[in-house]
Amino acid sequence: MDNRAAAQRGVAPEATIEARRSVVESAIVPSHRSERSIIFLVAAVQFINILDFVMVMPLGPDFAVALGISMSEIGLIGGSYTAAAAVSGLAGAFFLDRFDRRSALAVSMLGLVVGTAAGGLATGLPSLMAARVLAGAFGGPATSVSFSIVADVIPPERRGKAMGVVMGAFSVASVLGIPAGLELARRGGFPLPFFAVAALGLLVAGLAIFLLPSMRGHLAGARPSGGALRELSALVARPIVMLSFATTAIVTVASFLVIPNISAYVQYNLGYPRERLGLLYFVGGLVSFAAMRAVGPLVDRFGSFQTGTVGAAVLAAVLYAGFFSYVPGLPVLWIFIVFMLGMTFRNVSYNTLTSKVPRPAERARFTSIQSAVQHLSSALASFASARMLHELPDRRLDGMPTVAALSIAFTLVFPVLFFGIERRVAVAAAAAQRP
Repeated sequence: MDNRAAAQRGVAPEATIEARRSVVESAIVPSHRSERSIIFLVAAVQFINILDFVMVMPLGPDFAVALGISMSEIGLIGGSYTAAAAVSGLAGAFFLDRFDRRSALAVSMLGLVVGTAAGGLATGLPSLMAARVLAGAFGGPATSVSFSIVADVIPPERRGKAMGVVMGAFSVASVLGIPAGLELARRGGFPLPFFAVAALGLLVAGLAIFLLPSMRGHLAGARPSGGALRELSALVARPIVMLSFATTAIVTVASFLVIPNISAYVQYNLGYPRERLGLLYFVGGLVSFAAMRAVGPLVDRFGSFQTGTVGAAVLAAVLYAGFFSYVPGLPVLWIFIVFMLGMTFRNVSYNTLTSKVPRPAERARFTSIQSAVQHLSSALASFASARMLHELPDRRLDGMPTVAALSIAFTLVFPVLFFGIERRVAVAAAAAQRP
């Protein structure tokens, strides 16, 4: 009933609004479903989604040898996934809100499972790239729907903790998933990790379908046609937002010029044994996980610019000593550990800073575009590195100094961008506090 009808029947309009709110909330989460179980399912979805992405690059040399792919073309495989995820993630911002969250998540997960399993059936570079495109096309929306479910279900006063649990899936995938995938590939060939992740993904998809409640409460407040596009245009028209997206692109390109090629480089250029590759990623993941908890308070105390500059200096130094002009005798494990430390300093500083850019009402749109920029930038960087590298007869990568030099150049740029964003954020915060 509307407010007028409510008044005629002796019911306060406020009571009607509250009743409608209760109906919407009950449509989102039935009372017998616990928040904890929903958070667990969403975190499981993110674990599968992230593991599907991060395991491929360390496995690159394995399927390159098995399928006759050049070591220099490994970046094309990683870039295929991120390019598809960028397109589908951005497109999903315009249509995913029209469907039940449970249905959208189920379709996204099943598509991801099919794409992942297809990777294990690949017979060459074209079929493997096609499989990764399919996985990325569904992996991008799976991430968007997952975070939308958390925002729908968890009240604001508990949402930060819930997001922390869901985002912790990245650390678990890095610390445990990558070494496990490398060991499976070593024992059973490169298809085995793809099939294992696909099987886990199918299990998680089934749990999501049968255990998640129907979530249609967001459909009750449909926006007028064209509203989303106008809000999007207003967001990107702000200079600080565009500067933030430019920083996102620079940070991502600096990383993904090198990351897809690390596994092949340390094995064939630096002679690191394949059987110890899992240990390399396990230790690097642990260091990164521990450093995340230490860097956060430093960012709060000193600011993103200063902490991010430390990360940039560490990254530039390790890129030079480990990739541009390798220092003989420098342990590969220490190169990787320092690389992960520099990445952690930079990423925590960057994420903290960009979280202050959008206004509260535009955070979802901002994050959606930012994710698309990240995926697209990583794809472009991966494709660019594949063009710059060449495989030598002994499988060593030729051209790594050029790739490292370009990565160093981008790395040295982003402290300047950090400074510009931090200064504008401070000005905006000061203006908001004025009476």
